[in-house]
Amino acid sequence: MARGRVLLGGAPGPELVSALVTADVQSAKLEWEDAYRDLVEVARDPSREEDFRRQLEAVLSELRRRLGGTFTLHELATEYAGADVWARSALAEAEVPGWPRTMSLVEGAAFHLYARGAADYVP
Repeated sequence: MARGRVLLGGAPGPELVSALVTADVQSAKLEWEDAYRDLVEVARDPSREEDFRRQLEAVLSELRRRLGGTFTLHELATEYAGADVWARSALAEAEVPGWPRTMSLVEGAAFHLYARGAADYVP
C-alpha cells in the first residue's frame, strides 16, 4: 500500500528523501571539485592569479555571511542553487577585472573550499 501512495502522489518515505538529498549533495560536490581543479589550472598564469584570488575571496566572504561557521553540506548545496544571483553581486562589488567570464568557475571553487568546513564534511 505504501508504494501505491507514492505512485498516486503521496509523500515519499524518509529513505527516498534521504537518498535524493545525498544525491544532490554528491552532484554539487562533484561540480565544486571540477571547478576548483579548473581554477587551479588557469590561476597558474601569474598575470591572472591575483584577480582569481580576489574573486574567490569575494565569494567566500559572502558565503561566510550567509551560512556562518556552522553548516551542513546539504545547507551549502541549497545555498549553491541560488548562488548565481548573489555571487554576481559580490563579484561586481569587488570590481575585479574579468569576473563575468570566470564567475561560474570561481563560484564552484569557492563552494569546494567552503565545504571543507561543513559539520558533516568527509574528504
